[in-house]
Amino acid sequence: MSFSAHAATPAADATPATDAAPTPGALGFQMPPEWAAQKAVWLSWPSNPALWPGHYEHVGPKFAEFAAAISRFEPVRINCAHPLQTLALRQLNEARADMSVVTLFDHATDDVWCRDHGPLFVKNAATGEVAVTDWEFRGWGGKFGATLDNQVPRRVADALGMRCFTTGFELEGGAIEINGAGQLLTTESVQNNPNRAAGRDDTAFRAALRDYLGAEEVLWLGGGLANDDTDGHIDNLARFFHAGGIVTAATSDRANPNYRALAENAARLRAMRGRDGRAFEIAELPLPEPFRMAERDLPPSYANFLIVNNGVLAPVYAQPSDDRALGVLREIFHGRRVVGIDCRVLLIEGGALHCLSQQEPA
Repeated sequence: MSFSAHAATPAADATPATDAAPTPGALGFQMPPEWAAQKAVWLSWPSNPALWPGHYEHVGPKFAEFAAAISRFEPVRINCAHPLQTLALRQLNEARADMSVVTLFDHATDDVWCRDHGPLFVKNAATGEVAVTDWEFRGWGGKFGATLDNQVPRRVADALGMRCFTTGFELEGGAIEINGAGQLLTTESVQNNPNRAAGRDDTAFRAALRDYLGAEEVLWLGGGLANDDTDGHIDNLARFFHAGGIVTAATSDRANPNYRALAENAARLRAMRGRDGRAFEIAELPLPEPFRMAERDLPPSYANFLIVNNGVLAPVYAQPSDDRALGVLREIFHGRRVVGIDCRVLLIEGGALHCLSQQEPA
């Protein structure tokens, strides 16, 4: 078994962008789509038993199972405060992770949702340089404490010696989908929610999406899933699977509490056009039946999958629709190996595999 653990050390070139400094976009950086080649996937180890009432002992092994699955495709980098590292290493070994590609970083976090509090990486197509964009994270509009989480992008940039471009706007990685062709897909229920947008200069925010991530056009869906703490993140609803293709959660059950929102979103998707002026290719994922654990009504979705090098890791929920969902993903991601991972215990805290992870471009 081998692994490496790092404490963050300042990097000489990791200086934040200021009003007078060039933006990442001006320097040629943009956020690659998730299917682009990846150097690693970042995670944040579970650290707070209070967030998993009655189930915390099951979370570490499940988290290790996910990390082990990633390690069979590419390296895994984990924000894991030093006091947690002994337990993390034991559970990773028990899950048979490839420890030769696992790195633990001594970065403390409040929660596990690295998609939202982790760095949003950008890449310069001309030079190949990868850098970090650091947005404000306030626990989904101030719902939860996020002091440690909000430090993660800067600490990752310092640890890797990357440039870090800082913006004061609030943005969560799970709230956006990028297609690599200048389009960003998101929801009104998140970005226009007063808990994030009150007092915000909307024109400047849109400019930041363009200048920091390369989003020349923003595509809007409406609302999200019921019981979603994030107010409706896009990664539970609709995902790009290529620049001109979107896979979306759908249900024909009018009694389902999500029927109306998903039907309205589907109508919007059908009306959208890619940068080439063509309608998007639309694929549909079934919506799992809602279920209850730890005295919570939970928002399961098959759209919360993670694309990795040569593979797709997909949430399943021990439901009859699991096989159909995996079949859809195998069709749209032909050439990639699709692996299902039971995410019921992870959903106690509201998210699944995509919410837990953040890819670092190669």
